Amino acid sequence: MGKDVIVACDFPSAEDCREFLKKFSGVERKPYVKIGMELFYSCGPDIVREIKALGHGVFLDLKLCDIPNTVRRAMKSVSSLGADIVNVHAFGGIDMMRAAKEGIAEGGGSTKVIAVTVLTSIAPEKLGAELLIDRPLADAASAFALNVKTAGLDGVVCSVYEAGKIHGICGRDFLTVTPGIRFGGSDVGDQARVATPEFAKEQGSDYIVVGRPITKAADPVSAYTQCLAGFAG
Repeated sequence: MGKDVIVACDFPSAEDCREFLKKFSGVERKPYVKIGMELFYSCGPDIVREIKALGHGVFLDLKLCDIPNTVRRAMKSVSSLGADIVNVHAFGGIDMMRAAKEGIAEGGGSTKVIAVTVLTSIAPEKLGAELLIDRPLADAASAFALNVKTAGLDGVVCSVYEAGKIHGICGRDFLTVTPGIRFGGSDVGDQARVATPEFAKEQGSDYIVVGRPITKAADPVSAYTQCLAGFAG
């Protein structure tokens, strides 16, 4: 399984995203792109088709969490967009996650479906105090991952710090997509569990999701190339 860097294109408009991606027109390896809620809700589904047509891989980061039938129908609609990966929340439970996979199949798509375990913005002390989960964070993430595997999904979104344990429990082919990536010494922003590209590689992450360290860099192409070399080189 090849490793790759997913650039989080969390822009407010399609034009902002287009201008950013133009910077990579001469790059041999087009960056994988994450389309999150901000861009998807402001531009609609056509932004997925547009970015796919430019030759980029697309991770559609919608984090769906609702009753199973609603998620199934939503995924059936999403399946025609051609995204490579789409996600739901593992908090929705096994039946909901199964419904998500069924919706993609019903729509005739081949999009991989993964599920968020515990957001990387959540610090361990908040797990019990706010979410009332009385287990160590790594154990909670692993338990969610087992539910994701039971539901037949393709992998999880987790922090780098849980990736190795999840692979050990769920298998090497079970995808781990890990946000919270920062270069050494950079601002962590609103993330609580961060890691460098090099550490993510050591821990066995399959994909890393990198936003502001690339999108806000003075030279985004150079930052992307540095990140790619550290993780996938």
